[in-house]
Amino acid sequence: MMAMEPDYAHGRRDGLRLALSILAAEEAKWSALLGESRSWRTNVTREARHKTLQVAQRRLRTALNRLTSKSDQAMDPEVASALEAIGL
Repeated sequence: MMAMEPDYAHGRRDGLRLALSILAAEEAKWSALLGESRSWRTNVTREARHKTLQVAQRRLRTALNRLTSKSDQAMDPEVASALEAIGL
């Protein structure tokens, strides 16, 4: 992987943090609605949406791991604080 310019790397991290916060908000919304409907179809749809958001968060975490260099095992403090804030 090529070295990124600092501004580009910072912008990428900002975008990933924004995506993480959006996913966390959506997951919280759907987890609160799980099993609340009398309709089994609605409940199944909500469970599928919730699971999709969880998978998206895992994939985003993988992307963040790829942004950190392998030689430097410590994660960027900005990324670590964003992940901690949403519970990943």
